[in-house]
This record gives sequence, structure tokens and C-alpha cells, in this order.
Amino acid sequence: MSGAILVFVLSLTDSSVRLSLAEALARLERDFAPARRLVDSSEQVPLAEALGRVLAEPVLAGRAVPPTDNAAVDGWAFCHDGAEGKAQGGTSGARISLQVIGRAAAGHPFDGVVKSGQAVRIFTGAALPQGADTVAPEEVCEVGGDLVAVPADLQAGSNARKAGEDLTQGQEALPVGRRLRPQDVGLAAACGLGRVAVRQRLSVAVFSSGDELIDPPQEPDAAGVWDSNRAMVCALLSALGCVVEDGGILPDARQATESALARAAESHDLVLASGGMSAGEEDHLRLAAESLGGLSFWRLAIKPGRPIALGQICQTPFAGLPGNPVAAFVTFVVFVRPLILRLTGAIPEPPIGVPVAAGFSMAKKTGRREWVRVSLCTDAAGRVYCEKFPRSGAGILSSLTETSGLLELAEDLDRVEAGAVYPFLSFSSLIY
Repeated sequence: MSGAILVFVLSLTDSSVRLSLAEALARLERDFAPARRLVDSSEQVPLAEALGRVLAEPVLAGRAVPPTDNAAVDGWAFCHDGAEGKAQGGTSGARISLQVIGRAAAGHPFDGVVKSGQAVRIFTGAALPQGADTVAPEEVCEVGGDLVAVPADLQAGSNARKAGEDLTQGQEALPVGRRLRPQDVGLAAACGLGRVAVRQRLSVAVFSSGDELIDPPQEPDAAGVWDSNRAMVCALLSALGCVVEDGGILPDARQATESALARAAESHDLVLASGGMSAGEEDHLRLAAESLGGLSFWRLAIKPGRPIALGQICQTPFAGLPGNPVAAFVTFVVFVRPLILRLTGAIPEPPIGVPVAAGFSMAKKTGRREWVRVSLCTDAAGRVYCEKFPRSGAGILSSLTETSGLLELAEDLDRVEAGAVYPFLSFSSLIY
């Protein structure tokens, strides 16, 4: 399906090419554009089904939010200007005595005007009565009969939320391209919407490659391996709101691989496969992808996941991930996630590393970006630091389930020093 516009695609057959992370991401931005099928049409969905979808139209406030001035706390609403000059007692404990004339609760406003020397019992969220501009919290007031004494030093406007302080009527609350989070859904509801216009979901065909792979729970022979990549990648795609079709396992055969990829490209917005991306004579996936279109890049200066490729087959975007599961995971969150956001026309969401101190030391090769699997820990003083997973192999899938995220190490770094601070990327920030 030629749903995406590829501005420029370069076939890379030179195995000596080692692009940096920044260069690869720049090519992703250059060579891929939002899929026309997605950006040229939309559908209306109820808010209950909007999570993770990409907005096709902006969300506008149907009226001011909040619609009226209202109380931020339980207490007594009064007119501050009218109460000035009526303080009783010493300077530090001076109070103003006001006559209580009514009650206001959320959804049940006081029907009247608060005049000088008067107050209304009010509860959080209730509309401020006409004439009132300040709310005295109940815990600092003294009540006796139909009188309430409020602190004289309370500033005018205290504990009163202004109409429209969140949104004014007609204001854009959420922009086109926002991938909706739970708080965005809540804001759309606050704007008075029950449904929102969203883009169609990205359709993705997913394959694994390799004669050694079998689907669980089938029993493998001595040379067989249960395929974990496809299940993991399908879950990652689902978390990003994609419609996923499981294409199964591709054999180590060039013609069969080409045929399967070409068929998938006819009816999907993205074709994704793992394994078969290296330079060995049994690695047919990369050669098949090149023969059907071309690659924007292949083999990067990164660890793990050097044999990662993005390109196009039959005018449909293609992503080829490494076969090792840790490498497949890391390259997915680093490259495929931004590719999916790009294809859906979503606003970019680059992960921001949080500075965390390393609780370990290690040597690092310069000239490549690395991601180390780490767990967050807390010392006796409550300071957060991270510890490296004891084994570093790209095939150790449990290293992703027993850690908190990835410590990102820049190309020019030659050593990690205990106590030094490095960017930490939590798994949740990389997946969703």
C-alpha cells in the first residue's frame, strides 16, 4: 500500500556504512512523511475509545473552563472589599465578623447577592455568589450562630478560581496530531465533547525470519527456538494504537521472503520484520527489501541493534529489526516508534532522558551510541541511582523484564564512572 510519501530512499549495500543515531533519525525525518490514507480521512470515536488515537481535528472549548468563578476549598465566600476596615482584635489575630446568609454547593448555587458584612457557606467547586470574590477556608474560621469570623489578613481573591482560568470559550485545548493520553481525554470531556475526530489506525504487517523459529506452544526440536520477537513486536505496536496483522515466520529463502513482503506491502501502511538483517548468506530479509525498493539506512553505530534498517518495499514503508530480542526491542523503541508517529502525522514525542547517577563503572567503546539495561535503586539517604543488569547479551530477554529502563551513553563517552550522571530512559517513556 503506497500510503506514505517517501521523499527519498537510498539503497545501501556498502556494509562499511555506519551512520550515527542522529544521522539515522535525520534520514527517517527526511525520507518518510505522513501516510495519505491516514491524514486525508478521519473518523469520529467516543471518548471511551479515543485513548492512543491521533487527533484529526483540534479540540476546542465549547465554553469557558471553569464556566464561572468558583470555590477552591470548603469555607465561607464573602466580598473582601466590603469587609475591609471591620477587623476586630490584635494585628496578628484580627478577624472580621460576617453574617451567614445562605449556602452554596457544587450544582446548587446561592440565589442572591452577597453584600458587605455578609458571607455564604460554600463548598469546593460551587459557583461564587454574586458579590463575593474571596473564600475563607473553614479550618481558619470561627462560627457562632449565624456569624462567622474570618481572618482579616486573607488576601482578596484567595481560594477563588476564576472563570476561564483553564480555558476560554473557543480556545484550542488539544492540537491536531496529539496522540491522546488519559489526561487529554479528560480535557476533551471538560470541553463538552463526547466524541473526537481521529485519524485511521496505522495498519502493520509483522513477520519473523528464520528456519530455526517455531511458534509456541509447539515443541521445538534440538535446533528449534520459540519465536519471542513477533509476540513482543506485536505488543509494542498495539501499545502505539496500530492495527496489527501477524504475518508469521518467513523461511530462509529469498524468493519466498520477497513474495511475502510484496503481498503485505499491498494492503498495509507499514511492513515490519525481525531477523535476517545481517550480512550472512542466510540473511535474506535485507536483500529482499533492497530488491523490492530500497533502504534509507542499514547498520548503524549503535549497541545493541547494529543491523537495523528502514526503507520501503513496493512504495510501502519497511522496518527490519535485528533477530536478537533485546536488540529488536531497543531498535523498535528508538526507530520504529518515531517512524510510526511520523506515518500517522502525530506530533513527535522524543523521549527525554532523566539524569540518574550510575552505581557501577564500565568501559565503553567510543564512536557509537549505547543503551545499557539498568534498574533504579535508592540508597539509605533516599538518593536514586541505577545498577547495570549483570549480563549484557542481546539475546537475554529477561534483562528487559528485570530492569527499569535504559541508560543512554553518548558516542564520545569511553567509560561510565560510578557516581557520574547519565540520561535514563524508563521503559514506559519508550513504549507508550
